[in-house]
Amino acid sequence: MASPVGEDNWVDFVDRQLREATDLEARVRVIETFRHATLAEPGSLKVWIAYCEYFWSLYTDCQPGSDAGWTPDEQQMGRETFTLDAALNLWQEGYEAVQYRLSDSHELWNRWVSLEMELLRRTATEAGVRRITHLFKDRLAVPHTTWDATSQMFSSFLSEYNRHAYESEMQQVTRSAKTAKRLYDLRDPWELKLARAAKTHDTAALRTIMSEYLDWEIRLVKSKKDMKDIVANFQICLGLFSRAVTGVLASDEDTWLNFVVLVSTTHSDLKAGRSQVPHNLVPNMLDILRRAVRHIPWSGPIWARYILTAEEAGLSFTDIERIKHAATDSAQLDRDGMSGVLDMYSAWCGYLKRSAMNPSATEEAVDVAEVGLPSAIEDVRHWGKRKYGEAYQGDPDYRLEKILIQFLTEKKDDIESARGVWEELSRVELHANSYDFWLHWYLWEMMVFSAARSKTRSPTPATLAQGLLVPTFATRVFTLALKVRTVDWPERLMEVYLKHCNDYELAETLREAHDTIYKTRKGVAKRREREAAMAAQAAQAAQQQVAQPDLPMTDAADATLSPGSKRKREATPSEHDSGNKRAKSDTHAERLKRDRENTSVWVTGLPKDATQTKLKHFFRGYGHINNIDLQKRDNSAIALIELGTPDDARSALLRDGKYFGDHVVQVTPATDCTLFVTNYPPEADDQYLRSLFKCCGEIYSIRFPSLKYNTKRRFCYVTFRDRSAATAATKLDGKSLESGKYRFVAKFSDPMARQNRQGAQAEERELHVVNLPRGAGEEDVRGLFAKAGRVVSVRVPRNMAGQSHGTAFVVMETKEEAQRAVQELDKLLFGNHPIKVEISKPPQQKVTSTTRAASQEAPPSQEHHGAAGGGLAPAEIAARTIAVLNVPDTMTDARLRARLESASAGAELVRLVLHPMHGGAVLEYANATAAGKAGLAVDGLEVEPGSGSGRRFRTGTVAELFKAKGEKRTDRVDKPAASSAPPSATDITSDSKKGAAAAAAQLMPPPPLALRRPAVQGARAGPKRVLGFVGGVAAAAKKAAGEDAGRQQDGVGNGEEQQGGGSQAGGKSNADFKRLFLGGPSTGGNTNDTTAASASSAAADGGERAEVDGQSVERRGGNEHKGD
Repeated sequence: MASPVGEDNWVDFVDRQLREATDLEARVRVIETFRHATLAEPGSLKVWIAYCEYFWSLYTDCQPGSDAGWTPDEQQMGRETFTLDAALNLWQEGYEAVQYRLSDSHELWNRWVSLEMELLRRTATEAGVRRITHLFKDRLAVPHTTWDATSQMFSSFLSEYNRHAYESEMQQVTRSAKTAKRLYDLRDPWELKLARAAKTHDTAALRTIMSEYLDWEIRLVKSKKDMKDIVANFQICLGLFSRAVTGVLASDEDTWLNFVVLVSTTHSDLKAGRSQVPHNLVPNMLDILRRAVRHIPWSGPIWARYILTAEEAGLSFTDIERIKHAATDSAQLDRDGMSGVLDMYSAWCGYLKRSAMNPSATEEAVDVAEVGLPSAIEDVRHWGKRKYGEAYQGDPDYRLEKILIQFLTEKKDDIESARGVWEELSRVELHANSYDFWLHWYLWEMMVFSAARSKTRSPTPATLAQGLLVPTFATRVFTLALKVRTVDWPERLMEVYLKHCNDYELAETLREAHDTIYKTRKGVAKRREREAAMAAQAAQAAQQQVAQPDLPMTDAADATLSPGSKRKREATPSEHDSGNKRAKSDTHAERLKRDRENTSVWVTGLPKDATQTKLKHFFRGYGHINNIDLQKRDNSAIALIELGTPDDARSALLRDGKYFGDHVVQVTPATDCTLFVTNYPPEADDQYLRSLFKCCGEIYSIRFPSLKYNTKRRFCYVTFRDRSAATAATKLDGKSLESGKYRFVAKFSDPMARQNRQGAQAEERELHVVNLPRGAGEEDVRGLFAKAGRVVSVRVPRNMAGQSHGTAFVVMETKEEAQRAVQELDKLLFGNHPIKVEISKPPQQKVTSTTRAASQEAPPSQEHHGAAGGGLAPAEIAARTIAVLNVPDTMTDARLRARLESASAGAELVRLVLHPMHGGAVLEYANATAAGKAGLAVDGLEVEPGSGSGRRFRTGTVAELFKAKGEKRTDRVDKPAASSAPPSATDITSDSKKGAAAAAAQLMPPPPLALRRPAVQGARAGPKRVLGFVGGVAAAAKKAAGEDAGRQQDGVGNGEEQQGGGSQAGGKSNADFKRLFLGGPSTGGNTNDTTAASASSAAADGGERAEVDGQSVERRGGNEHKGD
């Protein structure tokens, strides 16, 4: 029966065995099994506690008077076998094995010391007191989580058994424990993170934190800063590895490799005299590797290190062969493809080669290598054929063949057999198509040629002419290579071929080389033309998209708004438009446009260990890469790669069917796989959308827009794994959600299409009226504007007390009527108020979003504000207000509210203000008690349960929130950092690993942007402006003084003339202010009213639904623009 693997399996295995142990012999076998378990898992706390507890139970059961049911003979023999010293020594051995497990070693130690103190209470002796005092001192010198509790136990022990020495002992312990406490304080943040993740049973977060903790410990061990703590840091690092490899990372290959490398480098440092760690503290490499291959038998690098370490340790051929057979007998060695098999066999063949080429090698070792090397190559070939069939073409790096060639060349001096290996490789398409293979063969032939010059019998046929010895076989390599029409870089081969013939060959051969190269170049040119035609054909197929007109989004429940309700927008801007309708050149000209739909490709069939860097190397020379979205599957990986241009995407399709390592990958267009989705409920999150589309097919990713510069965005992009799934998903377009409240929109993402805004404001039919009398109502305003044409609607915004803000929004039937109203009514006196009438403009994008409880007419902090100036004290408001931090900038206020309320049931949240720019929100609760309860419930709450991201909310103060900065992310691998400029509606962010973009930018630099030249110093002032610059007008007084024009201040009036004849001493009169208001454009003649009107607007990009008097007002979201 195979031995168990892992501490839990060992404990279960021994538990089943001890339940069947009914006699002394069976109990001894259980003890032997426990001993095997501690050798297999030497750092396992569970195994050691179970072992020590069982041994202690045997000690107590064999004592006289025990009711365990043992026979007198068994009790007698048991007292001889299970002695008190043996039991206590076992507890000590277990403690020494786990003492540097900072978080849980106290479980074993507390049990051990409680037994020691129980024995002391039975027979109190001075020696017993000294023994336990020594145990406490040793324990308090070791960092651990419960140090304070251990210190309190020691204090109680001294008070009971050694009161006269209490003060001196405690002072000594305090001095000696300073280092332990300091070392633990360094690790306390990591331990808190682990404890928090363990408490929530978040395995993914636990694995991530443990991996980062291990990396930190390794760096600390290798640093030269704290040499005095090097031994303690090394022991703590080993203790952490014990926790990792017996816990959540027991089957993680990277963790085991880090463990092996740490111990290996420490052994090397000890041999070189560079380490102060005692030899006895460094684990044995063979023991670690023996455990590693049992936990991760699919890891080729671990098996390779096992063989190499066994060779270095001087194990016999039989022992090393046994390791090799254990690897090949494992059913999981090829779990991740042939890479693990090749790694193991490379180590085995390397061992055979070194054993045979050793100057003191026996004939038997040479014979074993001569038979074993070809046998290993044949075994690998059969293994690959069995796994992949005829598609398997061998190791792309032909590592085993290189070892065999070296052995035949240097040890056997059998050049012909070695050349036969090269020729056999050249008949494999994988190698024949690689210029790198031919160059390696050529270099080997030149090495043989150089070695043969000094020998009488040369393996290279010598053509003696004009005193030259010609490397004929090396030249033959190029003639064979250029006959292969599919070699990947023929230009490079021809270059080296010509140089070789110039250096070594005769004139006749050089002439033939010129002829061959000339003909080959013609063939290569035709081949490149065919490849270009194929790329163009693939691009044409990729550009075929389904174009469907957008349908307006309307609400089923469209009720008439009350005069005091928030402003209802008739239509939303298109997905591309930004809220402030700046010129397109200002918004997009400096921004690199992206066309994901026509520049992305799928890459499937990747190995599980594929990385972004490897993919960049794979596509190097085939186009500029903007972004890589790589996802790992069970035994493979898949990537969605966005390239710079459609031409780059067509070039990338040429990599279809090529080898990526030892895997053949498929590269296909990703056209028609992404949908633009909007008009879903505000609370909808990733899980909601996946559930909605679950019957359509596999969803690859969902991208939500960033809300940092516009909190009213409510749309997303859903990418499906194939076109058929995306096509099926479009059938949900127009579906009614939540009893007809929302009409769902799901259309193919079309970056080339753009829909203009619709509605009264977009059609310039809506007027904004400022400085109305406070008593003017809707009918008064309607009667005034009826003189200019037919009035469709009038809305007068009001405050909570029902008072007018002095502004109104009037919608005329036609654009011409609206313009007529501006001409006739602007600056008209209405109720002794000179009103201002202008075409309504879209409000600025909102960078915050506020929601209130449905039962609240106003937030508690404002509900008593009125004429009397009453209201809550700031301290009361602060007491029931908290801030939640670490909120993703893609999470809307509705989603955040739903998540928080589900976690803090019973705590009434009356107001939520979302601040994506700071990565959080301000939460105001009904009272201080509710705020406190909510703070405890929200802190550490997972942001998106089930997503595996491990991201969690944090709570803090409002001041901490406003000090924080929002996350900076980028969905490009060719840029070092995310831009801080306000993004357009199509700038969608996606998760990326920190620091990867900077490294990627060096490997794949972005295309150059258009240059923006600064204005020339001292340029003349005037109406002519350079694009993107705003000139200022100097003050009249400075002009009169003749000051230098270069000192003029920009932005004064933004090109408008100053009123009142320039700057004057003293204040302006009432007439001056009246002239300011009537003579120039309003800059906020009624600032509060304008602000209130803008705040009441529900404008948003990409389609959104504003809540108005409890009703949902839906706006149309246009189709996309370039930038997906």
